[in-house]
Amino acid sequence: MFCKILSSAISGLSCRPVYIELDISSGMPVFIMIGSVSAKVREAQDRVRTALKNMDIFLPAKRITINLAPGDIKKDSTRFDLPIAAALLVALEKIPEQSVKDCMIIGELHLNGETESVPGILPGIISAKELGINTCIVPYANAAEASNVGGITVVGIKHLSELIEYCSAPENSPFIYRRETNAKQNRTYPDFKDIHGQPAVKRAALIAAAGFHNILMCGPPGSGKSMAAKRIPSIMPELTRQEQLEVSRIYSIAGMLTEDDPIVTKRPFRAPHHSLSAQALCGGGHIPRPGEITLAHRGVLFLDELPEMPARVIEHLRGPLEDHSILISRSTGSFLFPSHFLFAAAMNPCPCGHYPDMNKCTCTRHEIQSYLARISKPVLDRIDIRVNVPPPTYGDLENPSADETGSTQMKLLVEKAFHIQTERYSSYDICFNSELKASDIKKFCPVTREGRRILEISFSKFDLSARAYHRILKLSRTIADLDGSDYITEAHISEAFLFRNQPLAP
Repeated sequence: MFCKILSSAISGLSCRPVYIELDISSGMPVFIMIGSVSAKVREAQDRVRTALKNMDIFLPAKRITINLAPGDIKKDSTRFDLPIAAALLVALEKIPEQSVKDCMIIGELHLNGETESVPGILPGIISAKELGINTCIVPYANAAEASNVGGITVVGIKHLSELIEYCSAPENSPFIYRRETNAKQNRTYPDFKDIHGQPAVKRAALIAAAGFHNILMCGPPGSGKSMAAKRIPSIMPELTRQEQLEVSRIYSIAGMLTEDDPIVTKRPFRAPHHSLSAQALCGGGHIPRPGEITLAHRGVLFLDELPEMPARVIEHLRGPLEDHSILISRSTGSFLFPSHFLFAAAMNPCPCGHYPDMNKCTCTRHEIQSYLARISKPVLDRIDIRVNVPPPTYGDLENPSADETGSTQMKLLVEKAFHIQTERYSSYDICFNSELKASDIKKFCPVTREGRRILEISFSKFDLSARAYHRILKLSRTIADLDGSDYITEAHISEAFLFRNQPLAP
């Protein structure tokens, strides 16, 4: 008896089709699994056998061979339990083969036959749709996530017995998942209104969010650097439907989508501890999985205490900050992960954190210079905005201004600038000004005569690199958009240059 069931295997941020081929023939009783399967996949034979036994379905005393094709794909997941069980049920004539012929099946099984959710359902369903498959059978806990892909029937089952029931009468089955309402995440971000004073910090955050520019905040402990960073997502434009699916695919692979939150609707905010490893930051593993820079895609990656991170880890940011992607190569292949995020970082001006207050600072000049030198010039060159965050005054905290600018007002300005950028780049694969290539700057960044004069003087006086020159123009373009100006003026250039070249320690 031979049968074949379609499933899928995770490969980077996508899924590749895998066919579960089963053959039962005469011979010494044995259960063999082949096709580049890991120990985790090989354990499926015990889970499936026990689940069927607990349903009073027993395997025959024959030679059972299961091949997961193609063999050049490494399989390392429990997602093949359910399709293996389905293949055995077809072979045992418990379900008709026709009912699972044009169907993709993914899921894990418990020993009692109950299903368990697995990561990577969303890209699996997308791959099924690309193959022209109309039906997907998944664990019920994954059904809401799978339903995000329209135009495909999702069958959510809680127990292996429900698979038998569905296959016996698939038309109008109660196991077909019907999503009543769109999922809405209740996550809210803190408001900039909670930050009293600090107009320069709010202005810098506004510009960063409007053009997706990287920002570095430097100031003593308790001055509000982390507070400001955590509020940047609250003023960023909402994710489009396409971006929601793009980010949700990443979180699906990482196993971070749940039945209650089956799709990412808010911009991600990732703030890993400064002791994280290079692999945790960039992603990796034998079968690569996304790291923090990919989990922050279309959102904010915030690294607090930046100089405290290992220098080797900080240097790994160079490529992603420039290319908005990271290529991870393994013997099994190369995997490209997107990493288009707004990079926000915070640091103290010295090891003790109190410089330039020499009444409190206990650091020597050499210690301060060594501390600041932990962030290399190539990394600093990729950061568009630097802003010093002074400690708030007693008056700021005790008597905050009644007209303190909050996230609502700031977001309106950001959305206005984003709308201008959307119209300007409607015919290009560009969303924000920070994405402009050097060849596009002359076309989209017209500068007035006075602005050109400031640029020329600054370029010669401060020995700017080509990257710094282009980034100042892109930052100026965002400031001009916030002002509603078609041309970049002297004022826009001056403000961009002020933020770009602000010293980390006063």
